[in-house]
Amino acid sequence: MLSKADRRLAQGMSMLTIRAASSADLDAITEIYADAVAHGTASYELEPPGRAEMGARFDVLSVGGFPYLAAEKGGAVLGYAYAGPFRPRPAYRFIVEDSVYVAPEAKGQGVGLLLMRHLIEAARAAGFRQIVAVIGDGRPDSASVRLHEKLGFRHSGHLEGSGYKHGRWLDTVFMQLAMNGGASIPPDPDSLPERKFRQQK
Repeated sequence: MLSKADRRLAQGMSMLTIRAASSADLDAITEIYADAVAHGTASYELEPPGRAEMGARFDVLSVGGFPYLAAEKGGAVLGYAYAGPFRPRPAYRFIVEDSVYVAPEAKGQGVGLLLMRHLIEAARAAGFRQIVAVIGDGRPDSASVRLHEKLGFRHSGHLEGSGYKHGRWLDTVFMQLAMNGGASIPPDPDSLPERKFRQQK
């Protein structure tokens, strides 16, 4: 039986729509990320990028076929999430790195969880084998670490003192989720990463 808190969360999430992000969302996305950069430690950027830079990043991911999602409620974008290349070298093509950011006023309402669930399914449908989370300021009690643990990600690495922001040293935590057989079976020739690799060759 759901608790009162869980029932309230479910009711709030029922009015939330997760959909593919579009260029029309970029003003809101830029504001959400700017707040994360200016006040948070999840991103190691020190200056918030402007709308043009965020648009260029969005275009690169969209052209590459990577999932980029927005959470909308009542016409307002409350968060976004995307999966992008983990590293540019071709042997890494089956791995994506996830990013998820939620507007300050929507934190703690399950927006990030719902975005991530949809993002995982989109990455799975595209044929990727691993999602890697690179979490800045990855303390055990951080919201991002707890979110990824809840979704089944396992801890796979820890870099001590890898960033310096807001006057303190930050650790980076790596977490990993296998899908589509992970490393236990050969690549699927019909997956998005394999089709893109053949096109580039």
